[in-house]
Amino acid sequence: MVKIVIIGAGVIGSSVARELSRFKADITVLEKCFDVSEGTSKANSGIVHAGHDATNGTLKAKFNCLGNAMFDRVSKELDFPFKRNGAFVLCFDEHCKEEINRLYQNGLKNGVKDLQILDGDNARKIEPNLSPNVVYALYAPTSGIVSPYEMTLAYAQNAYKNGVKFCMGVEAINIVKNQNNFEIICQNGERFLADIIVNCAGLFADEINNSVNIKKFKITARRGEYVLMDKVCKGLVNSTIFQLPTKMGKGVLVTPTTHGNILVGPTAYDIEDKSDVDTTPQGLSEVYTKGKISVPVLNKRYIITQFSGNRAHESSERDFIIGWAQKGFYNIAGIDSPGLSAAPAIAVYAAEQISQEYSLGLNASFDPIRKDIPHLNEMNEEERAALIAKNPLYAKIVCRCENVSEGEIIDSIRTPLGAKDLDGVKRRTRAGMGRCQSGFCSPRVMEILSKELNIPLTEITKDSRKSNVTIGEVNK
Repeated sequence: MVKIVIIGAGVIGSSVARELSRFKADITVLEKCFDVSEGTSKANSGIVHAGHDATNGTLKAKFNCLGNAMFDRVSKELDFPFKRNGAFVLCFDEHCKEEINRLYQNGLKNGVKDLQILDGDNARKIEPNLSPNVVYALYAPTSGIVSPYEMTLAYAQNAYKNGVKFCMGVEAINIVKNQNNFEIICQNGERFLADIIVNCAGLFADEINNSVNIKKFKITARRGEYVLMDKVCKGLVNSTIFQLPTKMGKGVLVTPTTHGNILVGPTAYDIEDKSDVDTTPQGLSEVYTKGKISVPVLNKRYIITQFSGNRAHESSERDFIIGWAQKGFYNIAGIDSPGLSAAPAIAVYAAEQISQEYSLGLNASFDPIRKDIPHLNEMNEEERAALIAKNPLYAKIVCRCENVSEGEIIDSIRTPLGAKDLDGVKRRTRAGMGRCQSGFCSPRVMEILSKELNIPLTEITKDSRKSNVTIGEVNK
């Protein structure tokens, strides 16, 4: 059986794994972190772009529009949060209408449906809290929002269900080309043989490619900082609000999240250290100041947390890098915005190319359906009562801000590719994502993790094996 190794378990690696599991192959995913979606895929805007911004004729435009059209189906199959909430691109000056019209025409060429150019008054009829200085706006009703980390986990769990192996905490550091296959050398000393390597290593895809291929490329980390606002702000905007894009990206947006918060950001600064996800006073100030230009009613007192993420930017190609670098080595690299929107379509395309090149037969037992663990916040009273009758642990609330029960936390650990740390529980249940930012629930979540994983409390980490929450125990 053909051996395929996918490097990286972000949204691209996980979605490719799921689509490749439709075929007969021995598939393994290597991920240097200890959970899926620990890199760029967890720290982005969560926008499913309509497709009007990407330059016509590029892979970005092609896969953005194809991917956008797939979200209604795949979100139902894989049971992750998704909503078509529409988006606006704002113009604050009469002279900017030409740029709005350019985006409109580009969107039509890309095949984006139902685009409209509105004047400021009509835009404010849909979104009353838009700035009174808005003169024109491009309205894209097919734009949507998604929970990026839940989407990534859903793809990964479905791939796992269909036979894909996930090796977490395993970092590929070098690749050796043999006569008939590749040998992947990992930092922990493990070695994997592969007939096919699929490079989905995100920020580090250049290092994976450059270790074995003649054609080199360079990935630059483009840092984006965000602020997240409390759910009390729900309804300030219902659509995603953009300003006119720049050469550095789509600019600072204001958007609802799938769980009812308001997200503002990101900045866009190229940095040298790909692992540097620190926030800065200057960046956070820029986010808030620019966000208020679009939505003046934003109030700093409702910010509950801030974070940053690094996008994988490849400047020389100015487009996604997708395809064979040599026989047996397939690159999916430079996947910056609109990478999340494009991921479902990229995965289907890559799986089809690989299966055709290697004449892979269909996996007759492939099951496209994945069901998430139950969430009390999404249930009515009757559904909650039935669940609690079945499992009384769902009546014990651990996270009061997000109404997360002990039953959910235990299920998030026991589920396939389950949580191993505090952030893993957070991404699967939202425990710790509310107003107090885990100030109340983290000790109890740590106790549950300790019991379920059978490890001491002192070994519980926040998000990796080097972020221990405690350093010891006080004598009793």
